[in-house]
Amino acid sequence: MEVLMFCLFSWIFQCLSVRADSIIHIGAIFEENAVKDDEVFQLAVSDLSLNDDILQSEKITYSIKFIEANNPFQAVQEACDLMTQGILALVTSTGCASANALQSLTDAMHIPHIFVQRNTGGSPRTVCQFNPSPEGGEYTLAARPPVRLNDVMLKLVTELRWQKFIVFYDSDYDIRGLQGFLDQASRLGLDVSLQKVDRNISRVFASLFTSMKTEELNRYRDTLRRAILLLSPRGAQSFISEAVETNLASKDSHWVYVNEEINDAEIVELVHSALGRITVIRQIFPSLKDNSVRCLRNNHRIPSLACDPQEGYLQMLQVSNLYLYDSVLMLANAFHRKLEDRKWHSMASLNCMRKSTKPWNGGRSMLDTIKKGRITGLTGIMEFKEDGTNPHVQFEILGTSYSETFGKDVRRLATWDSIKGFNGSLQEKPLNNDLQGLTLKVVTVLEEPFVMVAENILGQPKRYKGFSIEILDELSNRLGFKYEIYQAPDGKYGHRLSNGSWNGMIGELINKRADIAISAITITPERENVVDFTKRYLDYSVGIMIKKPEERINIFSLFAPFDFAVWACIAAVIPVVGVLIFVLNRIQAVRAQSSSQTSQSTSSTLQSAIWIVYGAFVHQGGESAANSVAMRIVMGSWWLFTLIVCSSYTANLAAFLTVSRMDNPIRTFQDLAKQVDLPYGTVKDSSVYEYFKSKGANTLVQDRTFAELWRTIGKNNGSDNCVSSPSEGIRKAKRGNYAFLWDVTVVEYAALTDDECSVAVTGNTISSKGYGIALQHGSPYRDIFSQRILEFQENGRLDVLKEKWWPRTGRCDLNSHNNAQNDGNALKLHSFAGVFCILAIGLLLACLVAALELWWNSNRCRQDSPKEVHNYYSYYIKG
Repeated sequence: MEVLMFCLFSWIFQCLSVRADSIIHIGAIFEENAVKDDEVFQLAVSDLSLNDDILQSEKITYSIKFIEANNPFQAVQEACDLMTQGILALVTSTGCASANALQSLTDAMHIPHIFVQRNTGGSPRTVCQFNPSPEGGEYTLAARPPVRLNDVMLKLVTELRWQKFIVFYDSDYDIRGLQGFLDQASRLGLDVSLQKVDRNISRVFASLFTSMKTEELNRYRDTLRRAILLLSPRGAQSFISEAVETNLASKDSHWVYVNEEINDAEIVELVHSALGRITVIRQIFPSLKDNSVRCLRNNHRIPSLACDPQEGYLQMLQVSNLYLYDSVLMLANAFHRKLEDRKWHSMASLNCMRKSTKPWNGGRSMLDTIKKGRITGLTGIMEFKEDGTNPHVQFEILGTSYSETFGKDVRRLATWDSIKGFNGSLQEKPLNNDLQGLTLKVVTVLEEPFVMVAENILGQPKRYKGFSIEILDELSNRLGFKYEIYQAPDGKYGHRLSNGSWNGMIGELINKRADIAISAITITPERENVVDFTKRYLDYSVGIMIKKPEERINIFSLFAPFDFAVWACIAAVIPVVGVLIFVLNRIQAVRAQSSSQTSQSTSSTLQSAIWIVYGAFVHQGGESAANSVAMRIVMGSWWLFTLIVCSSYTANLAAFLTVSRMDNPIRTFQDLAKQVDLPYGTVKDSSVYEYFKSKGANTLVQDRTFAELWRTIGKNNGSDNCVSSPSEGIRKAKRGNYAFLWDVTVVEYAALTDDECSVAVTGNTISSKGYGIALQHGSPYRDIFSQRILEFQENGRLDVLKEKWWPRTGRCDLNSHNNAQNDGNALKLHSFAGVFCILAIGLLLACLVAALELWWNSNRCRQDSPKEVHNYYSYYIKG
């Protein structure tokens, strides 16, 4: 601070003093918004004054003018004022517009002009296009080297072997500076896209989602995987942050940020806001770290702010400030040689407003002396070629690579300078089969048999088991990584909410809290828009879980083939036919008596006629009473009737016994949609729920089955028939009177492991989906995991795991039978219980009738015996 105060008072004193005592006077023009330019300029003059050997005890005096940014007219006015005072050289730090105007003026007045180009708004610098001098004498020298960013960018994309990428630039960047790069990229056959970034970056991304369809967003997201940013440091940070928040960035994204002026703090902020790999190209000055170079003047150390590492003054300066400091040193070097050669030209007061004013006659000599100079300053070596440019420039390429921290550690990858060119390697090192040292965060949801808690010891992390866990362990063993697993806080797989965010495991991936998600998670188009999936490791279908129907025992099931009305008609027609036969038989008997014919008929009585009819009905024959044509017609009709009835009964009985032993009639979605007695549903807001919603509520798809299913499932927004979790749905199906629609693998496992074997499962494939491992969008692990899963499928490892968790032969059967054993086609006793009951009733009835007949006959015998004895005695007495 003391040095700064000294410089300030020294500048005021010099401005008020009479300049006739000094033969070295220079002018300076800076823009008003340049905070450090005048301070650094005065610091450089002060540092020169600390060493009398440089200018032989001569002191540099100066005059400073401030102008508005991009105001060429004001710049010319102030320069003319300085020339009127008399100056040996002009040092300016302005934009290109003011520099062009000053170039024309200094060329006309022959005043050496060292120009330091300033950046506009922090955007990358583009070259200033100066107008050629009509006389060929250009007095403007560019302290900053020509813009070589195009050469570095072209080398970078060549080293990275990019074939397609996009370049983003802001409104302050002059797109004409990219013309050379685009021409060379076109000759190399590279596909380069350009996009201008508005100052309101959030509005840029918002417009993408409103103007693009899902397919276009996916293509745009793929384009963003390789991007070059020509933005200010703050703009680049905001741009990458918006890309990450809107899920357009991914872990395999590669951002290349190009800007000569970006400090270490800005790089750290940029890297920490990025997702994926980031590469930074910036200009470096090795001499800044070498105090022996920048702090010695003629073997004497100078006490300057630039030489005090504790102050950290240099870290606060911009690149243009450094070149401004070295420009003063360059002029001092020229003045020193002029003084040594004793070829000094006195300053002349020039009035540039007069046409008759002649240029300074010492301007050419001073310009040549400056061009022949060479110094080593804060920016390294500074010298000027014949065309007035400083050729010395060096860039460093910093970057991150794929690692566990994903780009939090920045290191130098390569360098590029104007003499040696490129030095280093930028080849992306893709992840190979060795992921040793990686620890991945895994989010999961409990779902039998995919993920289950193996044991829970107090004070120790939970351990898990299941089909998906074994697959994860196989990948871990093959690739060498470790993992930390935790359950999703809300216990959900992932559903898009009304505000556009996601919950469940998908939300954990989007919010970067987990690297992968594994459970019974299905691959859907909606989820693939926001996360990545591996190849499927298990096919997916929806199953219907219902409670097995309880077997009802009906001992009179043999009567089931005919309705009660049919049996009543059969029972009624037998006596009717019997009466008809009896009447016809009596008519035949009367006719036979009239013709003196004797004929004994078995159907002479009514009961015998009915017995004949019943015998014919049950195919037991009996003596035919068909002695006349009428009787034959009656008996023929009756035999035909009994043949049809018995054949129909036999066929219907076989069909009834078969149907009664079949599975539950609900086997498909069509069967479920047709009935109204059994309620059904699924897990609310799950992928199954969304599928039925999209199929049933879509007016463009005329599917009455799914429309009816969705009407029941989505009733009252799903609160009536849907459940909150799969375990709840399985318990509800086991209780009965409910059909649970869910992943067939889950409900099959629940049916196979049910203690009571009380549920049945029928499968119904609804789409070509599958189960996969979900990863963050653009994760570098996706292809590696997919390759290993394909290998597991090929070598049969997945089949072994499937058989372990879904055994085909077990205690329970997935069909509707309660008994898992195969009973074949054998009929059980209860099917014939009715026959045995009829036989028992008949036998009991026969015994009862026999007893009644015996009782009747015995009573009759007692009544007849006294009469016979009385008659015998009477006969005997009479005899």
